[in-house]
Amino acid sequence: MDKNTALEAFAALSQETRLDVLRLLIRAGGEGMLAGDIAVALDVRQNTMSTNLAVLHRSGLVRNERQGRAVRYFADMAGLRSLLVFLMEDCCGGAPDLCRPVLDALVCDC
Repeated sequence: MDKNTALEAFAALSQETRLDVLRLLIRAGGEGMLAGDIAVALDVRQNTMSTNLAVLHRSGLVRNERQGRAVRYFADMAGLRSLLVFLMEDCCGGAPDLCRPVLDALVCDC
């Protein structure tokens, strides 16, 4: 991940509803959630939720699948891992071996 992509992800998460959406989708796991169900769960109007989901999708933090007329959203775990690895890749003041276990766990196919 490069700096501009990381900045876009952080900008997406700097708004309360979008942060709540991402956390909700992480809790939902591999099942994900329909866009309308996300809006109901967070008590947000459909059109507002659509905008927030689009921002998260562009940032690489969520992915979606069309299911007929509905769209199901998922936390994009690969995007989240990339963001965390970007933050930690130069960690530990010149002793990256101290962070290696965390980085290894983040890049696994968990």
